[in-house]
Amino acid sequence: MVALAHMESPRIKAWLGGIEPAWTVLDSDSFRALAGFSPVLPGEPIEFNTELSPEEFKGSAITQHAIILLKAGMESDGLKLTATGNLARSVVSEMVKRFDWPLYDLETLFRMNKVINEPDFFPLYMTRMIAQAAKFFRKSKDHLKTSPLGREMLDPQKIGELQRILFIIHMWRLETPNYVPAQAGRWPLVDIGVVLWALSVAATDWETAENLTRLCSIPIEEVIRSDSDMASFAMETQILRPLFHFGFLEHRSDPIPGKAFLKTHLYRRTPLFDRFFSFRVTLEKPHGLRH
Repeated sequence: MVALAHMESPRIKAWLGGIEPAWTVLDSDSFRALAGFSPVLPGEPIEFNTELSPEEFKGSAITQHAIILLKAGMESDGLKLTATGNLARSVVSEMVKRFDWPLYDLETLFRMNKVINEPDFFPLYMTRMIAQAAKFFRKSKDHLKTSPLGREMLDPQKIGELQRILFIIHMWRLETPNYVPAQAGRWPLVDIGVVLWALSVAATDWETAENLTRLCSIPIEEVIRSDSDMASFAMETQILRPLFHFGFLEHRSDPIPGKAFLKTHLYRRTPLFDRFFSFRVTLEKPHGLRH
């Protein structure tokens, strides 16, 4: 059983509220392997199955919209850029029409912005940054054009590899804006290997973001001492929502009685999660999560 010394902190115990994190059932070697997981090293405890059908990736908003963007980069001169390197407003306007991003409020976007620049339309901004970091585009003067590698990724049989590359770039390589307070830093992304495995056993049914944070993350004092539950916010922003956008989690929101504008956010694994990820770990005791 994994036992970390700082987990004995009274503050952490109070924050957990009697919940035993899923990763405590791992043996020490498996925990260390997951904690140090790198997707580029052989013999790692997590493998990605890219040999899946295009139909299985229909729920991956990032991959499906990357395909839209890559195809647009092959049209005419490609995607026009501003002097600062963002996509031009004409491109953004066209992509707003083509993008159908889940749970994204276009009405609020138009209400809050007289003109829409690329950073204002976060689904496009994020998708473009990830795809560009993956070298799926090349700059040609003041345009982005789909690169030979990007064209290769448009083969329907390559969609699993496209998902894998985009996922690795997003979760391990790219600093995307996430509005998490500075003291959270890259927590809990620094423990993404552990969190992914924990989700594989903890998110079998609908769970609140707050419960999943306690079941799957490795809490640290700097984050949990916040009165506003910064930990759950960071977990949802840095991991749960991105996994939802990659089609690995389902999301639903339930109204909170007496609080007209607030909702409880719940997540659970999708079949794609179980098909895409495989884990090689050893448990030190029979698995049983205590909620």
